[in-house]
Amino acid sequence: MNRFTASSINKKDAILFMNRRLFVKRTSMATAAVLLSKYSFAAQDTQSFPVVRTSPGDRNFTSKAVEKLIAEIKSNIGNKEIAWMFENCFPNTLDTTVDFDMVDGKPDTYVITGDIDAMWLRDSSAQVWPYLPLCKEDEELKQLIKGVINRQTKCILKDPYANAFYKNEHKKGTWHTDHTQMQRGVHERKWEIDSLCYPIRLAHGYWKETGDTSPFDAQWVAAMQLVVKTFKEQQRTDNKGPYSFNRKTDNATDTQPMGGYGYPVRPNGLICSAFRPSDDATLFPYLVPSNFFAFESLGQLLTIVGAAKLTFDTSAIDSLMTQIVTGLDNDSKIKHDKFGKIFAYEVNGYGGVNFMDDANVPSLLSMSYLMSTMHKDETYKNTRKFVLSQENPFFYKGKAGEGIGGPHVGADYIWPISIIMRGLTSTDDTEIKKCLDMLQHTHAGTGFMHEAFHKDDATKYTRPWFAWANTLFGEFVWKVYREKPLLLS
Repeated sequence: MNRFTASSINKKDAILFMNRRLFVKRTSMATAAVLLSKYSFAAQDTQSFPVVRTSPGDRNFTSKAVEKLIAEIKSNIGNKEIAWMFENCFPNTLDTTVDFDMVDGKPDTYVITGDIDAMWLRDSSAQVWPYLPLCKEDEELKQLIKGVINRQTKCILKDPYANAFYKNEHKKGTWHTDHTQMQRGVHERKWEIDSLCYPIRLAHGYWKETGDTSPFDAQWVAAMQLVVKTFKEQQRTDNKGPYSFNRKTDNATDTQPMGGYGYPVRPNGLICSAFRPSDDATLFPYLVPSNFFAFESLGQLLTIVGAAKLTFDTSAIDSLMTQIVTGLDNDSKIKHDKFGKIFAYEVNGYGGVNFMDDANVPSLLSMSYLMSTMHKDETYKNTRKFVLSQENPFFYKGKAGEGIGGPHVGADYIWPISIIMRGLTSTDDTEIKKCLDMLQHTHAGTGFMHEAFHKDDATKYTRPWFAWANTLFGEFVWKVYREKPLLLS
């Protein structure tokens, strides 16, 4: 694996080689094996940044539009470390996680998360989302994303309650012993509202960028009808619905109590979510940011139905949206002693409130990212201040940085996704620059984002290959490059 020899190594290369060895030393053997098999390290003249991106011959997919943008940003921004990180992170989904094919004459794209060979409806949508504006100049990229929409349609039709799937529809899943209605081809069956919202967001974004309605065929319509049906079932108006989940585990956040249905709710129009976007169990089933996301997604579904002239019972969508917004108006806004009226993270309809935020999207912080008008909302503004303060039990501040974590990887670990989302939802130059600086100084010399890092030591991190965080970082840098380029000087 080592490209350097005793006869050819110079001083600069020697420093790089020692940095590489230090990087491997600080990383677990499993992590090192993943990285050294995926990436090659070599000296660079510019700022001595090693080549860590997958070599061209080993990339899963190459987009000419993405490569053109990378070259432009590398040439035009003064912060060469951020430019190097952008080159590594922005194409990471395409380089390492996509598997494109033609199935029954239609594009089909399977997208893994990175170091887990399974396709999450949430992650796969978020991973390709930043490439949408480039589809107009790259037909192959357009077909790739169209293939993601087609694959997600199949997944929803297979099981609308599942969050993650395999490419092999006959594969017995890692969690096949879970007490729920598991099928072959399903990796995990944790019911999360956002799992059905993200595919709608992706489809709507694809249509807006391309004007192409061809993915919205009879199968897609059937999948969307199943989405509406599932949302209505999980309002639990008359009964608990068909879904329950129980796992034999020592981890309380990996299962649901009360026979697998979770703690009781009083029906109020909101949709129950058994799990959060982190794949952790909800405490109270009415997960507020996910219900806002559902409302937004259903509105986008109505737009697609109208634009594509699809046969669909829109009255069912209208009714569902009215019920959701009523529940949100009545139960999601709570007076906080310090911040005034804010959005709760979870409620139960009985007055039970969970004041917190989690790093994973949808989160309270991310609502103005997912809903363009939310940034004007006074309750959201108050909420944003709350979640970025130590009143939020999962906001951590240490020597390495500050940001939001969550129960998923334990205390004191900050998720780069939360720092990126803070930057994406900010209009303040100082705050945006602060987020860029933290991300620049917490990649632990790898040139990539991670799932989480310790608040006092960024070299202690989880998941070295996490494509969602990588691509989202690229989206953030590109946004700053377009709107506030001086912050990248």
